[in-house]
Amino acid sequence: MTTTPKTILVLGATKGIGRATVERALAQGHRVRAFARNPDALDLTDEGLEKVAGDALDPVAVAGALEGVDAVAYTLGVPINRDTVMGQVDFFSRTTAVLLEAMAAAGVRRLVAVTGFGAGDSRDVMSVLERLGHGAILGRIYDDKTRQEALIRESDTDWTIARPVILTNGGPSGRYLVMEEPAAWRNGLISRADVADYIVRAIEENSQIHGTPVLAYGPAGKKAGKKKAA
Repeated sequence: MTTTPKTILVLGATKGIGRATVERALAQGHRVRAFARNPDALDLTDEGLEKVAGDALDPVAVAGALEGVDAVAYTLGVPINRDTVMGQVDFFSRTTAVLLEAMAAAGVRRLVAVTGFGAGDSRDVMSVLERLGHGAILGRIYDDKTRQEALIRESDTDWTIARPVILTNGGPSGRYLVMEEPAAWRNGLISRADVADYIVRAIEENSQIHGTPVLAYGPAGKKAGKKKAA
């Protein structure tokens, strides 16, 4: 499928899903603005890559990064440590509030935001054991991801909330399930590279507007033989 190249702002571009999204978008011929506190940590060079230093909590920096972009990929994360396990977490909701206000001012509508399985109403389909384990380690983080999702849902953007399951460092397979209906939601595995593939495809195709899909490989962690997409 041939698509018109877009300029994509990636928030949290130096690690994990963010870095994989930068790589995938560049490989697809898009222009990427990589936004991070230390963008030089992104050891990539490409004619289509622009590195921008900034704090996602700084409205001025975020507004500047949005100039001339077609879409935003929100891939920010926090470390799992004593502070995020035991303390108050508000990073996701605060950065999202800053981003949404800046997007409204800039007239940028397309947003694909990564949260995770267990955020929002996807928590309702977890088993009791899953909730206990998930809550013990990631409870504070996912409480804030739920607040983040609520802000996004209430916004006047063309948003998609992507909810990957347990992340791995495997390479891209191009074969994963995009589970749109709550009855299909379940836990499992997916690589960061395949989450990045989904993000870029959703932006390219402008698909699953106001969707909240769970992303995973097939049953028992096996990759699905056929990609399910919008």
